[in-house]
Amino acid sequence: MPIAVYMLGLAVFALGTSEFMLSGLLPPIADDMDVSIPRAGLLISAFAIGMVIGAPLLAVATLRLPRRTTLITLITVFGLGQVAGALAPTYEILFASRVVSALACAGFWAVGAAVAIATVEFNQRARAMAVMIGGLSIANVLGVPAGAFLGEHFGWRSAFWAVGAASAIALVGVLTLIPRIPLPAEKPQLKKELSIYADRQVWLSIAITALAAGGVFCAFSYLSPLLTDVAGLSEGWVPSILGLFGVGALVGTTIGGRVADAHLFGVLLSGIAASTVFLVSLALFAATPAAAITLSFLIGVSAFYTAPALNARMFNVAGAAPTLAGATTTAAFNLGNTGGPWLGGAVIDLKLGYGATAWAGASMTALAIAATAISLRLHRARTASGRVVAASGAMPADTPPEISPEPAGTNTKGPSWN
Repeated sequence: MPIAVYMLGLAVFALGTSEFMLSGLLPPIADDMDVSIPRAGLLISAFAIGMVIGAPLLAVATLRLPRRTTLITLITVFGLGQVAGALAPTYEILFASRVVSALACAGFWAVGAAVAIATVEFNQRARAMAVMIGGLSIANVLGVPAGAFLGEHFGWRSAFWAVGAASAIALVGVLTLIPRIPLPAEKPQLKKELSIYADRQVWLSIAITALAAGGVFCAFSYLSPLLTDVAGLSEGWVPSILGLFGVGALVGTTIGGRVADAHLFGVLLSGIAASTVFLVSLALFAATPAAAITLSFLIGVSAFYTAPALNARMFNVAGAAPTLAGATTTAAFNLGNTGGPWLGGAVIDLKLGYGATAWAGASMTALAIAATAISLRLHRARTASGRVVAASGAMPADTPPEISPEPAGTNTKGPSWN
């Protein structure tokens, strides 16, 4: 992997810590801002909404701008958003700071993913994305538990200050380690980029990503009160268990990144199915502390095991528009991160209890399995059609990216569900 890819993963550590750390800070934020825990949970959705909106908008707005300059600007804005959150006197201002930070985070993800993909061979895409997603995993291992620890001992605002400092370090890294990337000889054309949305496989990829992510974060967003109110653990356990989820995420990302390039659909189906089983188990056994702790780790493994494959899949079906492909994946993940916490808050408001968030999450991941099966069926049909056309000695002008001649270095071996 080029050093630039690892640098992007380091920057994502700061982004991911900010995105996920509120899972361990909801109770103190709710108390300080005098709002309910479900309303405090909307701060998670606010960040996700900003990501959904910001990813495609900023991808389009920066399409013809130098990518290094864009990354520098966005990480700077993100850091300032953390400072604004730390100083926020009211819930409304804190909410707005989360949206601004998310817009910058979304743009950084979209451009950063395109840079990472552009620096590696076709058959290393999932591994490159695994490095970036590894930043999220480490954020869950170190950043989120550290945020929960700071919130418990020094107030929730200290966690925002810490992420602001991490953003400053990431800015220095981008300035010194990300090379200047020349713009392509042919200027990107917005119409050509937008044409990817005519492919139903792109929309299926969006649906799969949103449902898979939303199902996990429907439960994860309320993991802190579930552990204390349902499992009966003390608040002191929460940072450690959040860290355990992060360890699982790191394990899952590492395995998924190495396997997904050769067995993409196999990873998607097995990983999302495992998340469904673990979420159902959490709903059934949340009152048992040992089960709740073990399942927190396993859900981290299964959720992030599929993440490299979800990212690589979008770049495979939308290869004609790499910047928008990265933006679309970011938006899809955060559609799930918006809908999941919202659905979780809704079942809590219905007095169904914190354990019901896992049932709701499992229903979303079950839908993701169905969407993956449909996508696999279409992929097989399209691939078979492409082979027939290729055997005839002609390739139609409108051949979709999936069945275009394989780039150099593409892995063409493996089972039929690759």
